[in-house]
Amino acid sequence: MDTGLPFYSYSEYLQKKYGTKVYRLAVDGGFSCPNRSGGRSSGGCIYCNGQGSRASYLDKAKAIEEQIKRGIAFTKRRYKAELFLLYFQAYSNTFDTVDNLKKTYDDALALYPFRELIVATRPDCIDETKADLLASYIKPDFDVWVELGLQSANNRTLERIHRGHTAEQYKAAFDVLHSRGIKVASHLILGLPGESSDDMLASVDFINALNPEAVKLHDLNITYNTVLYDEYLKGEVTAPSRELYMEYLIKVIEHLRKDIILMRLTCDTYEADRAAPRKYMSKGNIYALLQREMEARHTWQGRLYK
Repeated sequence: MDTGLPFYSYSEYLQKKYGTKVYRLAVDGGFSCPNRSGGRSSGGCIYCNGQGSRASYLDKAKAIEEQIKRGIAFTKRRYKAELFLLYFQAYSNTFDTVDNLKKTYDDALALYPFRELIVATRPDCIDETKADLLASYIKPDFDVWVELGLQSANNRTLERIHRGHTAEQYKAAFDVLHSRGIKVASHLILGLPGESSDDMLASVDFINALNPEAVKLHDLNITYNTVLYDEYLKGEVTAPSRELYMEYLIKVIEHLRKDIILMRLTCDTYEADRAAPRKYMSKGNIYALLQREMEARHTWQGRLYK
């Protein structure tokens, strides 16, 4: 299928792979994060408001069985989805013992004939035993993905945002996962405090060298009740405008290998939680604007990749 897009979209990948509508069903497995509850003094990344990247429709109070039942009924009705991918999204979904992780994954997978298992986590929550567990679910017709948060390959930036790991630790976790056939989606935030365009491109170079299957790109949203919000009130940081973020996006995509899937292009933050930027575009509008801008500039994903 040729979508005509100047970038490799996730929807194109899914359509090629499954030939029908596929929906990622996000669930909250009740996990936490070592950066918030692991005995560290940072209190979490400076941009985290305690929601743990949880989708706006998730309700932590509900059991996974109820989340899945309601989620499938809703998405079948609203989006006409036919196939579902199980997505453990909120917080760090390998931050537990292997026995507890196995029970959680097994119980959820038994509730519906899901076609993939997707687990979002951090590099400091991956080791060989956990990678072995995840790899045990791989079958010829069943992929396992790990969405692995990097945010920046600049160790100075990682320390600045209280990320709690280094780029070297990220590479080590990535290698452990890839060596077992687990597909990886790397997360990057564009517009982090103190980062220049060159810093962002250096992170893209780092990702290109690793060669993950996918990348998720996020704009920096400043939400209430965060360290970043306190810095924003003091005038120490700003959030990229819509126009500036579009420039970041295009530059990053031009330098990204053309065979890496663009799984996401923007945050999905509740308007009531977002302090800045106030002017915001929906995901659909950002995709459409990006396509128009790249076509107008006669550019495409990987054009400047070396």
